[in-house]
Amino acid sequence: MRSAFLKPADSETPGDPGEPQSVEQLQAAVRSADDKERLIGLIAAPWAAGIGILVGSELIAHDPPARLSDGLVNPLHVNVGLYHEVLAALVVLSVVMLVTAMLRKRLYLGIVMALYGLTVFNLHYWGFGVPFVMVGAWYLVRSYRLQRSLREATGGSPRRLGADERGARRRAGVSYAGRPRASKRYTPPASPRRS
Repeated sequence: MRSAFLKPADSETPGDPGEPQSVEQLQAAVRSADDKERLIGLIAAPWAAGIGILVGSELIAHDPPARLSDGLVNPLHVNVGLYHEVLAALVVLSVVMLVTAMLRKRLYLGIVMALYGLTVFNLHYWGFGVPFVMVGAWYLVRSYRLQRSLREATGGSPRRLGADERGARRRAGVSYAGRPRASKRYTPPASPRRS
């Protein structure tokens, strides 16, 4: 029962049969999303466009009038042009979601899905927004884990090297193992206390 519901503790290591094992496989996995991730994005994008159109039309249809019955300005009224802009933003995000899914860009797909979910969530349509936020977070976590596995597999350096420095180190067969740079911050000496 325990093994059916819980992952083993070492399931995130790159040596697992389900995960890429060589550095080349990890680099390929980091570069592009797999078929399952792409399919989720391709299915979610048309749904996102439909939800965006549904939410936009619902907001426009239920917008209260600009003036109350006694002639005062209604504080609950929102200009319909703003709702049209929100509708356009939701449709654009769904198109970008579709493009990033087609190009297999996992990180960008996760960012766009999370932004879409947050936009719908902030319009108080939580049931439509939460799934997109969760799937976007899943993409971002997967991207982070694959990057971390690649960094561990290659013995990643703590800082980025310039192109010249990388080429020189690669030719020499040397990896980065330098010490941290000294801080350039100046702290003046404290003045003695007066009694």
